[in-house]
This record gives sequence, structure tokens and C-alpha cells, in this order.
Amino acid sequence: QFLLSLGYLAWDPNSPNQVETDPRVDTFGDSSPSAPQPPHIIFIMTDDQGFNDIGYHSSDIKTPTLDKLAAYGVKLENYYIQPICTPSRSQFMTGRYQIHTGLQHSIIRPRQPNCLPLDQVTLPQRLQELGYATHMVGKWHLGFYKKECLPTRRGFDTYLGSLTGSVNYYTYTSCDGPDLCGYDLHEGETVAWGYKGKYSTHLYTRRVRKILATHDPKAQPLFIFLSFQAVHTPLQSPQEYIDPYRDLGNVARRKYAGMVSAVDEAVRNITYALRKYGYYKNSVLIFSTDNGGQPLSGGNNWPLRGRKGTYWEGGIRGLGFVHSPLLRRRRRVSHALVHITDWYPTLVALAGGNSSMTEGLDGFDVWEAISEDKESPRYEILHNIDPLYNHARSGSLQEGYGIWNTAIQASIRVGDWKLLTGDPGYGDWIPPQVLPGFPNTWWNLERHLEPKKSKWLFNIATDPYERRDYSDERPDIVYELMARLAFYNRSAVPVRFPSEDPRADPSLSGGVWLPWVEDEDEEEEWDDNHHTEQSDWRKKLKLSQSMSLLKSLQAKIMSNWI
Repeated sequence: QFLLSLGYLAWDPNSPNQVETDPRVDTFGDSSPSAPQPPHIIFIMTDDQGFNDIGYHSSDIKTPTLDKLAAYGVKLENYYIQPICTPSRSQFMTGRYQIHTGLQHSIIRPRQPNCLPLDQVTLPQRLQELGYATHMVGKWHLGFYKKECLPTRRGFDTYLGSLTGSVNYYTYTSCDGPDLCGYDLHEGETVAWGYKGKYSTHLYTRRVRKILATHDPKAQPLFIFLSFQAVHTPLQSPQEYIDPYRDLGNVARRKYAGMVSAVDEAVRNITYALRKYGYYKNSVLIFSTDNGGQPLSGGNNWPLRGRKGTYWEGGIRGLGFVHSPLLRRRRRVSHALVHITDWYPTLVALAGGNSSMTEGLDGFDVWEAISEDKESPRYEILHNIDPLYNHARSGSLQEGYGIWNTAIQASIRVGDWKLLTGDPGYGDWIPPQVLPGFPNTWWNLERHLEPKKSKWLFNIATDPYERRDYSDERPDIVYELMARLAFYNRSAVPVRFPSEDPRADPSLSGGVWLPWVEDEDEEEEWDDNHHTEQSDWRKKLKLSQSMSLLKSLQAKIMSNWI
């Protein structure tokens, strides 16, 4: 009744994604906690949704469900994720920074014999140990070159979704180049052929509702990880969601907005199911994006700087909120520092786990900061250190005061201060796409990235838009943060970024993306090739620096380079 009063998607019995809402059910009420712990946990992640792509931040995209859930819960306005897909998912699943899993460079591509390291105990595996039923629905993107890498081998009882990073929303075709396409929708460890033509946001929502309808909430706690493909490209959604945005002149933004509205409706139906089947009063619903939006594909991060794939705030400051009757202090905005690695120890603790289950992680238990408005236990965030990314030409060890090579792409936040080195990516402030010609005439509107710089320092508390660079004024703080980068780098593990394997070609497996490595000897062969390539890269790098007077010091500090 509340949603209908907003005039938002009135009941249509022919709509494939709607449920009949009982007007007696208050979907967003302030119910007091009455059921015992542990709680049911629903974690919803969207793909490429920008900071300005939600109703309570935006003026052109309408998300009444998400807005209400956030308003009755806790909005996380100092929440950080990673700039691209695989790193965010790996950190959520392991509670560790990328430098500690070897996934600090780029994403896992479909043909790479690589996946989330098998020696890492994942969040769902911990929850299984604590008696939870665990289910995943949606995008995986953590590698699948052998069966041991699949979601059902990494802690999930059931799985329905796509293993690669991007698929068609209706045909589930995924391409890794113009001539390398295959079908990518899987149920458990088998190919799910029967869902062609069904819009993925609707399909995934139905699966979550089915799980909620068939599980007994009183018999066993439930963990669902719903990893939407939306709103990643390709820009596809049913026309009924695009029509309300017909006044938006920019076509990409119009389609993108329709995709966001489809997600908003999906979350409404899932929330209703939590109520209907008896989960809501003892549930924790967490909403998170995986990285910043891509303006070239309709996303927007205004007024933050940068975009997806960069270490500016627009690439790594995420949308996030927690909605739960178990929150002690609700209806507020939290500025506590929270990072995506924090969900692992936070949820394990909520599930009744002890500290030994999260020992050695990079994440912190932030539940009291979220629920009770206490100070966050987190003081700093290592955004990343990527030794393989293109080095900044103007960077050097000398620029880094002899303790850090500023040619290396890296970023860290300590307290209110944030340091970036190397090439952080496009540093634009991109306004909302309201004109049909965007980005052709707007792309260079405010590009303030000096070509000869390799380090930047910002006070994020007073300047979240990163407009005033303090790197020349405060060398003392630059030095301190570079020392922290050097400290973290000493614990970095080798980068896992092997060459693509031709045996992964889906045409060799019936036109489907499937695991292709079975024999352990073959796996070792590929691992040996990977380490040989990385060793050759390191030799070339050292040779290119042979004339530097500081070569020996640099080799000592960067001892963990590949």
C-alpha cells in the first residue's frame, strides 16, 4: 500500500517480476527485534552502479524502494569498495586486501587459468561452519578454470548465475573478443539452458524468492548473496522500465535509469518475500555496489571525481546501506569508515562466530559502528598496490623520498588523508548526462590531471571531491603515507595474472563457458608458465632501472614485486 501510494509500478498481474502485495503488510515498518540470533543475512550487490545513481543522491533516477530501505536503516556515506569487479568480489569473499590474494591487477578474464585462491576460506564457508544454509544468485567473476573454483565448491549450497564478467541480459551470451563467444548461465555445476529469453534481473529475483519460500526460517539461518549483473553493460531492460525516463535526452542514461528501476523493483519484491515468509524480523539486508559508475555507459558519480577503474573517489566510494530491525540506532546517516573487506568479520560475528574464525584478515567487525553509531575500528584503508599497471613516466623512487616508487599505481587512506601514486586513472568531474551529445563535447570539460605528476594528497574529510592537492604543501604527510604503502607492500604476495589459455575457447566445449582444466599435471604446467613469465617481467624491470643510483634501495623496498 505504501509503494502504491508513491505511484510506483502499480500492481499488474501480467508483470513477470511483480508479487501481489497484501496491503496489510508493512514492508518497511520499524518492527522491533523479537527472534533470536543468528540473523538471516541477505547481501545484495549491484554492478557498476555509480554514486549518483540512486534516488537519495540523484535527481534523475528514481529508486523509491532503495530510498525507503536506506531511510529506515543506516546509510553508509563513508563506505569504500574497489574500482573494478573481481577485486571487490574477492575482498568481500575473503576479507583480505588484493595484495594478500594475488588479485591486485585487473580482473580475472574468461580464458585465464586463474580463480580466487583455493587456500582462502571464504565467507560462505565460514557461515556454513556456523550452521547456515548458503545460496548465491548472479554474477560470479572469480574464476572458473577448474571445478574447484566454482561457487558450489567455495561455500555455496546452490548457485544460479553467470561465471564471467558480462553477459547478454536475455541470451546469456558472453564474449571475450569478437570471435570468442559462449553461453554462460549455470545452475549448480551444470549448464542452465532453460532460461533463455528471461531478463536476468527478473530471473535472479525469482530464484531468491523461491529460496525464501522453500526454506524454513525457524529451522536454519539463511545467507543469500544476490550479485546482480545489473547495471553493467550491455544496456538492456524491458521497455516498461525505460518509458518513465523518456524525457531524459541522453539515450545511454535513459536505458541505464530503466535498468536501475528494474533493480529497485526487484529489491521491493525480495523485501516483501522476507516479510511474507517470516524472515524479516530477524534479518539483516545489506546493499552495496561493487565499484563506481561508468559515465560512457550511462553511469554517474557526480560530484565525485573519476569513474569506474580509477582510484579517485568516483571509482571507489560506494553506495551502501544496511536495513534491519536488529539495528539499535536506525534512520540515520553513518560517516564511520567502512571497507568491503569488513563484511566478512562483521557477518561472521553476527552469525555467532568467534574471533579465531577471522584472525589475520584485513577487515574489521564494524557492526557496532553501524548499529550503535560507535566509532569505527577502522582507521586506514589500503585501496591497492598494483605493480603491473602502466607505470607513470614521471614517477621515481626519488619522488617518493627514497621509500616508495611513485611510478607504481597505488592508493591509501589514513585517517582523513588519501594518497595516490602512479597513474590513478582519468581524473574528471563528470556532471550528469542530460544532453544527447554526451560524452562527445563534455568529456574534456574538467580534466585536471597534470601530465608530469605522480603523487597526489587530499583531505577527504574536508574535500571529498579531490579538488585541492596538498602533496607539495604537506610533504610530511606524504612521507608518512608512503611509509605505510611500503609497509603493506612487504606483505604482498605475487600477482596472479596468467596468460590466456586457448583451451578455454567455448567452441571446444559445445559453445559454453565451462571449466577446462582437470588434470593436475596440466594445472602445474600452466602455473610454471605463469611464474616464468612473471620472472621474465621482473628481470626486464630491474634491467631498465640499472642506471639508478638508488637501485639497491629500491630492490629492498619492492622485494615483493613479481
